[in-house]
Amino acid sequence: MTTLTTAPPRYVSPARGLRHGLTLAWRGVLKIRKNPEQLADVVLMPIVFLAMFVYLFGGAISGDTGAYLTMVVPGVMVMNIMQVSLTIGVHMNTDVTKGLYDRFRSMPIARSAPLFGAVLADVVRYLVCLVVLLVVATVMGYRISTDPASLVAASALVVLFGLCFCWISVFVGMLMRSPGAVQGLMFVFIMPLSFGSNVFVPSETMPGWLRAWTDISPVSLLSDALRGLLNGGAVAGPLLGALAWMAAVLAVFFPLAMRSYRKRVT
Repeated sequence: MTTLTTAPPRYVSPARGLRHGLTLAWRGVLKIRKNPEQLADVVLMPIVFLAMFVYLFGGAISGDTGAYLTMVVPGVMVMNIMQVSLTIGVHMNTDVTKGLYDRFRSMPIARSAPLFGAVLADVVRYLVCLVVLLVVATVMGYRISTDPASLVAASALVVLFGLCFCWISVFVGMLMRSPGAVQGLMFVFIMPLSFGSNVFVPSETMPGWLRAWTDISPVSLLSDALRGLLNGGAVAGPLLGALAWMAAVLAVFFPLAMRSYRKRVT
């Protein structure tokens, strides 16, 4: 007996594609709720970084841990969100190699829906990371010097940063053949970008060639913008630079990621 199957439609309207993407994003959120151990990295990472750097280097760099917290907390927000955003490439590569996307391909949904669903579901991980980081920082003695509206703006800005930079990870995840290769390559990318910035030390203490990069680094610029929003100070200059970096990364890596995704899953 022949079993009749319904072929996926060749064209899906943007509205339906958006609905499919939101449905799969909710699927990702439910997976996190049923398997909360998926949040282990975003919970432990802020605790480890704050405790390690504040208590090891705070006194040597700023004279006391309280002054160092004021400088380092906004920078660690940027660093942690960037690390969280880059794990999506590992997760997507795992799903592709395990055949999950073969199942999606047989369903009458937009081809891009699994990708956008995964990206949107990662926003939950960003928010959990930020909440844990701010709670731990508050326990350690950090206090926001501005107002709640500035805190909301800073949180939204750093989440937007993660959503822009995650396309680098998606691109690498679609190119590599194994999750381990994705993780190794992204680690090589993220460490110099994170530490070659003013997150942990002032750029004035660096050699001239390193300071020249640090002053225009996207991590440094966004860290300075968050310091202005949370601690008070200049915001416009570093914010414009950070937004320019986000736009450039999105313009370059979003098309590359989409092209690699289509080649890998279709």
